[in-house]
Amino acid sequence: MEKVAVQLGLRSYPILIAPALCQSAAEQPEFSTLWQYKKVAVISNPLVAGLYLDKVRALFAHAEVSELLLPDGEAYKTLASFEQVCSFLLQQKFPRDGLLVALGGGVIGDLTGFVAACYQRGTAFLQIPTTLLSQVDSSVGGKTAVNHPLGKNMIGAFNQPQAVLIDTDMLQTLPAREFAAGMAEVIKYGLLGDADFLQWLSQHQGEIQAKQEPALSQMIRHCCQMKADIVSRDETEQGERALLNLGHTFGHAIEAWLGYGNWLHGEAVAVGMLMAAKLSAARGWISAEDVTRIHDLLVAAQLPVSPPVGMTIADFLPYMKTDKKVKAGQMRFILLQQPGRAIIVDDVTEQELIQVFGTLHG
Repeated sequence: MEKVAVQLGLRSYPILIAPALCQSAAEQPEFSTLWQYKKVAVISNPLVAGLYLDKVRALFAHAEVSELLLPDGEAYKTLASFEQVCSFLLQQKFPRDGLLVALGGGVIGDLTGFVAACYQRGTAFLQIPTTLLSQVDSSVGGKTAVNHPLGKNMIGAFNQPQAVLIDTDMLQTLPAREFAAGMAEVIKYGLLGDADFLQWLSQHQGEIQAKQEPALSQMIRHCCQMKADIVSRDETEQGERALLNLGHTFGHAIEAWLGYGNWLHGEAVAVGMLMAAKLSAARGWISAEDVTRIHDLLVAAQLPVSPPVGMTIADFLPYMKTDKKVKAGQMRFILLQQPGRAIIVDDVTEQELIQVFGTLHG
């Protein structure tokens, strides 16, 4: 059992990580407050529900449990889906003192968390992330949102869960492409602040790709701990937490340009991280060898390293200029001063972006 605590005063909560955790969660003292809820609504999608809904129902055998299954994919992380969930809860006469359970990946987690922030001005929710990306990143820290055609995650709220239950056995049914997308966020944590973790990832790549324990739980715990530490210092992204967006300014532009769901979030972030690395190297902050190591690590994780065919820098720029990290009209980027040390900069020129973008193709 791996454990991480997100320290936020009255909003603090536990993250537990283990294989077969769904079967043993009721025995964990960290989750004891969850069993007080008498009405539970599980929000999921048909694929995940077919695999794990019965286990979640068994966890809440003492409660009245209902479920709503939404279509799968980023294309459904919308205000229309938000309204659908709210309508379902109202039809169920779901009380403010009930518990929403997000059973799924980042789309389900973000959407459910946003509904929980708004429904009757706030109700409790539990994260049970079922993808690697959601286990290492999106389920932790309280960022909840839906997408808009003009930008990703532009409508949302900071809303912390009651707890995060990470059952690593759920990754055994995860398709290879989804697992690879999660590895992009894992690699991000190494680039942000832990060069030793990058080395560990390289050394344990075989075990990780084979989804073997204990490497899997150790990797997830490390990422969750890094994020928990940052969130505890900067919950609402006034400063340091923005570093967690390494590669995301570029990546969100790819997702929006293609149409949400055509590339997975982690795939777009992988290209974004390489673009950030090349921009950092162009400024002389990291070496060409550092960029090659990052490139090779992404390739080993079966992630893309070039933008979508047909996408130009002219396609990138409008999305970058409406990104949430824009401040006082200035685009802000997360770049690498060295592998394992990231900083926020606001002086990147369009000419720099044009030059670096040209090196990504081919």
